[in-house]
Amino acid sequence: MRPAPLRVGVVGYGLAGRVFHASLLAADDDFVLDSVVTRSPDRAAQARADHEGVAIVGDVDELWGRDLDLVVVASPNETHAPVASAALRAGAGVVVDKPIATSAAEATALVELADELGRPLSVYQNRRWDGDFLTVRRLVGDGALGDVATFESRFEPWKPRNRAGWKASATAAEGGGILFDLGPHLVDQALTLFGPVVDVAADIRTRRPGSAADDDVFVSLRHASGVVSRLWMSHVAALPGPRFRVLGSEAAYVVDGLDPQEAQLASGLSPHDPDYGRVEPSRYGVRGVGDDVRPEPTEVGRYPAFYRGMAAALRGDGPVPVDPRDSVAALDVIERARVAAETRTGEAAVSS
Repeated sequence: MRPAPLRVGVVGYGLAGRVFHASLLAADDDFVLDSVVTRSPDRAAQARADHEGVAIVGDVDELWGRDLDLVVVASPNETHAPVASAALRAGAGVVVDKPIATSAAEATALVELADELGRPLSVYQNRRWDGDFLTVRRLVGDGALGDVATFESRFEPWKPRNRAGWKASATAAEGGGILFDLGPHLVDQALTLFGPVVDVAADIRTRRPGSAADDDVFVSLRHASGVVSRLWMSHVAALPGPRFRVLGSEAAYVVDGLDPQEAQLASGLSPHDPDYGRVEPSRYGVRGVGDDVRPEPTEVGRYPAFYRGMAAALRGDGPVPVDPRDSVAALDVIERARVAAETRTGEAAVSS
């Protein structure tokens, strides 16, 4: 007999809560969306329209009496660790949207609390299940490129003006800025592929008028394995570079564009639709050397795999889908990048 669905509360109903979490949870028979925390009347109305029967509560403390199996934290970054801690103490398992916290020390304390209480804790590093990243992981794992020397990765959404919301005003200390927003994805992917980092260099800039935090960032990582990862994240790149460019001793792989799953979920496409997670052959990347290249089919994206893994973990049938210690390691790299950028800026000022 199928076990009863796991009861879930989602904290926050912005893009993350609505698109990346609630839509996937609602499509998974292992879960039932019990409640959403939001103080916004518009978002409350949207949640009710999206999910019939969901309870809307205005304060996170109202969740603790609802007998929840899982709390998903999709609120502003500076609230991630405090809300996750409260949920763990209330007896629930927790999924935290990235970043897990606003510092590696705060994240470490959260992981230690989960271990102490024996509660499942994971971080929504959904970009591990992007189709293009799954393709890179396959090619690297199969040795199809030879020995990889350089890994290049970019997220460069064109947003030259700040939008409304907490991201427009949050400082880096409050978890604002593109390095906290997109950096956890890019750094996590690099660490997943090539392991620990021994050296970090960075250029961190704020270019948009009125921005409270960084919006144009380059980070270079030298892994203990010898691979160099070059990561770009920017809101002011009018023409973005390739999503991935991976250079090996035998061949390279290059792919443009973004994984389609975010746009598909935002448009209401069900994860059960046969087209979900797929890209057209015209959008495949290429693999080869020089002019001798051929299309490389892109793997089907699989965001639903995260919550399948989380359901198993909550029932004691497997590990959490993303070890939170991986996200602590990514935060450590981000902190090292900030130090490296400040050092570089200081040296440049002295030399001038």
